[in-house]
Amino acid sequence: MKKISIITVCWNSAKTIANAIQSVVNQNYSNIEYIIIDGGSTDDTLDIIHQYRSVVTKLHSGPDKGIYDAMNKGLRIATGDYVGILNSDDVYADYDILTKVVEKMETEKTDSVYGDLVYVAEHNPQQITRYWKAGNFNSNNFRQGWMIPHPTFFVRREIYQKYGMFNPSFRIAGDYELTLRFLYRYRISASYLPEVLVVMRTGGASNQSLHNRIKANVEDKRAWLVNQIPAPVHTRFFKPIRKIPQLFRYPKRVNFFPV
Repeated sequence: MKKISIITVCWNSAKTIANAIQSVVNQNYSNIEYIIIDGGSTDDTLDIIHQYRSVVTKLHSGPDKGIYDAMNKGLRIATGDYVGILNSDDVYADYDILTKVVEKMETEKTDSVYGDLVYVAEHNPQQITRYWKAGNFNSNNFRQGWMIPHPTFFVRREIYQKYGMFNPSFRIAGDYELTLRFLYRYRISASYLPEVLVVMRTGGASNQSLHNRIKANVEDKRAWLVNQIPAPVHTRFFKPIRKIPQLFRYPKRVNFFPV
């Protein structure tokens, strides 16, 4: 049975970390390596993690240089055939998500798998606020502002070894740069799993304020530059516009992991 490594990066995440851990360790896929990278939390985060220490495969706590540096720490110690990254305030949408991901990767012999994501209200995880239906993969859609919901992105570990990890010089859009590099620059294969894989609470770094959204848009442009890819001028403007329908097109029903 193939091993899948799941990496959770956290810092002062006492309010949500237990839900994230539970959604991983209660998956019905048995060969999971669960890695938690803590940035040196000063709240109760570490105390909560230690309550689950018997099911957390690897735990590292200490200062880092930002979220992408922390993710890279997890990638360096991961040993799974496949790797997924689950944020500390996210959960998998059901108990069989990892089973479906591995089956998809094995059946289609693909380099990566991704799916849909829903945002929910921070204090009411049953209230959907946005539905990110990713759609079928076409690398050229990047030019029209498309991107993958990164928490649903599962990749063969060998792809990170071949094409690199997250670029820690990015503060907000490092996930966009990585997916652009993997999927557009190096054209790795990707398969779409057409269902909600991850439930995300609102309040992510790139969406916390207009200021951060502007910073992310600037970093989006730099993502193309560092990969030496000419980007159409309209790409940066289409990217936020593509999000507007996500605010109104909710799925009729989603099986949520209890949070």
